[in-house]
Order: sequence, then C-alpha cells, then structure tokens
Amino acid sequence: MKNRLIKILIVPAFLIFNSSLLAAQDGPGKPKDFKKGVWVSVFSAKKTLYSKEGVHKLIAQCKKAKINEIYLQIFQSGNAYYDSKISDRSKYDQMVKSSGLDTLDLLLREAQENKIDVFAWVNVLSLGKNDKADILNKYGSSILTRDQYQRPSKSVSNMEIDKYCLREDMIFLEPGDPRVEEYILTIINEIINRYPLISGIHLDYLRYPSPVPFVPGTRFNKFGLTYGYGIKNVERFKEKTGLNSLDTLNNEDEYLAWDNWKRQQVTELLRKISGLIRVKSPGLLVSCAVMPMAERAYTNAFQDWSLWLEEGIIDYAVLMAYTKDNQFAKEIVKSSLGHKGKGKIYVGMGLFLMKDKPDLFFNQYHMINDLSSDGIVFFSIDDLTEQIIGYLN
Repeated sequence: MKNRLIKILIVPAFLIFNSSLLAAQDGPGKPKDFKKGVWVSVFSAKKTLYSKEGVHKLIAQCKKAKINEIYLQIFQSGNAYYDSKISDRSKYDQMVKSSGLDTLDLLLREAQENKIDVFAWVNVLSLGKNDKADILNKYGSSILTRDQYQRPSKSVSNMEIDKYCLREDMIFLEPGDPRVEEYILTIINEIINRYPLISGIHLDYLRYPSPVPFVPGTRFNKFGLTYGYGIKNVERFKEKTGLNSLDTLNNEDEYLAWDNWKRQQVTELLRKISGLIRVKSPGLLVSCAVMPMAERAYTNAFQDWSLWLEEGIIDYAVLMAYTKDNQFAKEIVKSSLGHKGKGKIYVGMGLFLMKDKPDLFFNQYHMINDLSSDGIVFFSIDDLTEQIIGYLN
C-alpha cells in the first residue's frame, strides 16, 4: 500500500516537471499567440502562383512547419501580380495563362480552410529597376526622390562621393509628392476590394533609400548621400517654412526642421494607407517590414517605426534582421523590443543565409524564441528546406 502511494505521488510530480521542461524549451518569453510566417516573393523559383500544384505545395509546407502567416508579394516594382484594372498586370496574366485560373483566389480559400493568414505584400516606394513603370510613364522622373545633388536614387555618375558610397541599386518614389500618395492609395484600395479573404496588408520599402555608409541627419550631408530632395517635396517644404532645403540650411534648427519634415512625409503616407484600410476593412491587420536598427531607420531612412507602433498606426513591425551573426541578431532583437508601443514586433530571419548551415539556423531560432518577440518570419519560402520544416514541426 505504501509503495502504491509513493508511485501515485511520483507520477504526477514527473508529469509536472516534464511539462515545465517542455515549456522552457519553447522559450520562457514566448507569447501564447506567437506566430510563424514566411515571405513568398514574386522571384521565387517555386513559382507558387503559376500552378494549382504550387498553391497546394505552399499550403502543405506551411502546415507541416506550423507556419500560420504567409506574406505573399503581389505588387512589386510597379507590377501587379494580381487581378488589377489600374496597373501593369502582364505578370498576373502570365500566371493565369500558366495555371488556368486566379491562383491567388485559390490560395486564399485554401489558406482560410487551413487557418493560415495571408497578407498582401506591397512594395510601396521602390520601383526596383523598372524604368517603364506606369507612374513613371505618367509623370516622368519628377515623381522620384533625389539626393542632395539632385540625382535620382538609381543613377550613374562620376562624382567623387560615389567612390565611397554604396547606393541601393533601385528607383525610389518621393513620399513627399502628393501624386505618389494618390498612386499608392489607389493600389491598396484595389487590392482590398478585389481580395476580401486577405488577412492584412504587409508594407515594404516604406522609407527613403539608405546608402552605405549612412549619414545620420542633414548636418552630415557633405560626408555621404541622403535623399528626400524630390522636386515636389522641396517645393512643399519651402512653402511651409520659407527654407530652401537645397542650399539655405545653415544651423542645427534648420537641419532638424528638414529632417523632421522628411520623416513626417513617410509617416503621413503610412497614416493615409492605414486609415484607408481601417475604414474600408476594419478587420485587416497592417504590418510593415522595417530596418532592424531603430536609430538608423529614424535618422537615415526616415522610417520612424517606433512611433508607428507607439501610436498604433501599424499592428506590428517585422524586423529585417538578416545576419549570420547570432550575437548581433540577439542585440538587434533585445534593443528593438523596447519599441513595441501598442503593437507587436516580429523578427525576420534571413533563412537564405543559413539554408546550408542548419546548426546556425537552429541556434538563432532558439535564441529568438528565448526572447519575448511576438513572432518569427522566414525569408524566404525557397530556403525552407525539408530539414528545417521537419525541425519546425
């Protein structure tokens, strides 16, 4: 009788200990609604939306890896990979011709059945290298942002400074141009209306170009490159303040006024996008891929994502923390979590850097799990190997 009593007491104690151990392995700071997501790029070699089989395979992979959010790129470089009536839809037409149907509709239905959220991933201000984009055909280069030397972000020059600066090799629109705002809002509105089964809008490239090395504010302009000098933006700033940002900024207050103005242009564009989404489809979430180091995002790319979370303009930010350096990744995540505000912070992992180094991936994945981020997003679906899927399962 005594032995039986001992056994009865020991078994529950073991179960409690074992459950605690499993919970600890899952990460002490991991929220109950922790999410796992994956980016699906239009450049994916898997061509997910070009066949029914591609859609079925994506859903199957996500289920196996317990991924519950898909960020599906449907507007990139001014090209619509969806059923658009206002943008260049040649890419979409190729998808339909290949698959025989709108595979985006199919994906949304299957994702809903499997409790997977799909976000429409939209590149906002980057046109990539597409110098034939509709908005450029309509307005010409006056719609583009420019550096302090009045050159678009993608241009060839023999200026001395270009020997020491690495540009982002793509065309960027000027967020401080009202024509850009109208253009982007039209795109977002069309997507919301056409695809009511999406769970949210995922915004990318909502910032100014950020060359390397980066210039932390206008007062350091002579040492590097910085943007925001689009024609309309310069004109509007002068009308508002009386200052010519190209040649008459002479002191700290004026530099700060111009920097704040540029930051405000990015934020106000986001406010308009978010406001439109909240009014048209209140149930949709708004997320944004952001530069992972808040100070660089704030001072150089003029992407004040900390404010966006603080004020609830977006529901969550996804840090593009792509690195092989696990200690650096840890510092990025720890420093960023203090900026959660009213929203959430997900960590974007650069799976493409680690697909052939599973140990590196496993260590970084565990490290992020042990911190109190709200989710992890993998870049990208092409790099989600069977070994990693098995591990995530």
